[in-house]
Amino acid sequence: MEPYTYPADCFFKSLEDIKGKKITIMGLGLNGGGQAAVRFFLKHGAFLTVTDMKTEEELSPTLRALEKDIQKYRDNITFVLGRHDIQDFSQADVVIKNPGVKIQGNKYLAAAKAIETDISVFLKFTQAPIIAVTGSKGKSSTVSAIHYGLQNAGFKTFLGGNITVSPLTFLEETDKNTPVVLELSSWQLADLRGRGLLKPFIALLTLIVPDHQNWYGSMESYVADKKLIYRDQDCRQWTVCGTDYWGSVFASETKAQKLFYDTKPLPPQSYGAFFDGDTGYLFLPSYEKPQPVIESLVVPGKHMRINALNAALVMALMGIGPTKISSILSQWPGLPHRLEFFHKATLHDQQICFYNDSAATVPEATVAAVEAFHSQLHLICGGTDKNLDFLPLASALEKNPPFSVCLLEGTGTDKLIKILKEKNILYYGPFPALQDLLEHLKTSILPSVPEDKKSAPVVFSPGATSFGMFKNEFDRGNTFKAEVLSLF
Repeated sequence: MEPYTYPADCFFKSLEDIKGKKITIMGLGLNGGGQAAVRFFLKHGAFLTVTDMKTEEELSPTLRALEKDIQKYRDNITFVLGRHDIQDFSQADVVIKNPGVKIQGNKYLAAAKAIETDISVFLKFTQAPIIAVTGSKGKSSTVSAIHYGLQNAGFKTFLGGNITVSPLTFLEETDKNTPVVLELSSWQLADLRGRGLLKPFIALLTLIVPDHQNWYGSMESYVADKKLIYRDQDCRQWTVCGTDYWGSVFASETKAQKLFYDTKPLPPQSYGAFFDGDTGYLFLPSYEKPQPVIESLVVPGKHMRINALNAALVMALMGIGPTKISSILSQWPGLPHRLEFFHKATLHDQQICFYNDSAATVPEATVAAVEAFHSQLHLICGGTDKNLDFLPLASALEKNPPFSVCLLEGTGTDKLIKILKEKNILYYGPFPALQDLLEHLKTSILPSVPEDKKSAPVVFSPGATSFGMFKNEFDRGNTFKAEVLSLF
């Protein structure tokens, strides 16, 4: 199927053009994008119909957050929840589309006179230099590191996009001196095809691997949407990509200046970022020789080091010197809930570092966490089963034995315990609550740590969900951090 191409530019010609328009917002959702669109278009005088296939009960957290706005603009907003009505699309001046909805074959979107997204509206009206990041793996951590780096280098900067922050929330705070970092999914990029609105100063493509094949059907279709990130760049801008097969394809197509990244030294006559051993270097056309920028990081894991290195490359393109880059990124705490270093405590002559990896909702993610550390660790895991196989996690613990394994209660934990017993791997618990588990860790496990294991970190990487015990993985991670700060 041919990809859909939108009309050039944007339906709205000015912010004042929004006033009085009949706008349908397709997808209120629970992650903030629909909520931000409602606030933005109400503020600018539109008449809104907000429609979602989810029910009022399912959307209650978002509706509660919008309660004051609904009261203030009650004559300008109508909700149609639990269904879509075709007339809400055909009679609207424009529909604001959720990126997770396919346009092809959608009868509601087919009835729309015009379609926009929060990203397209933002790009139409902002003057900010855009740093756009896409890829299959590492997007969120990379944009987090870039934003952290720019902020700590003195820039007023904003972060939005697929990282669950709509850029409409900060559009009117941006100008030509406020760089905006956008994480863009393939679906968000697809909704920009033909518009000519995305012309990033820096376009960065992280690792490309097969993903969303149930949506696309082929790697070629999937990557075709990724390529839109540099489609409208010119020679005044930069495209950053890997040295692998897809990176070579991107580099051959972009009209922008090219920079590369790799886990080993770059090919001759190439500029960009690379690792030589454990040290990450930058080598730009303005440098006489490669400059070290990544030596020590708070965040563990090889994958995090390449994300930080790419952030260093972006920072250098924004005019920040190598020494300052190195100093700033050495303190980057990582992305919340993803091997996030958040606290160091002293207990029984031990310096204990705590990491929150609550976004690890499958066993394979916890395997990656275990393998990210060079030393033994105290692992906290377990939760609700999603019909997943816990053997890879048990095998990783057998291969890289942690100092302790503490388990939270759950149906997934029950499956894991059975395998741990078969492999004779010691564990503590399962515990009914995080507080109980952490108190046992503090009073019974940590005091027994021998001298040569006193640097073992505490890593919360559940490898499962926690239905019933927490609202979601973010609530779980925040609860863990609060309990640690209270007890330690």
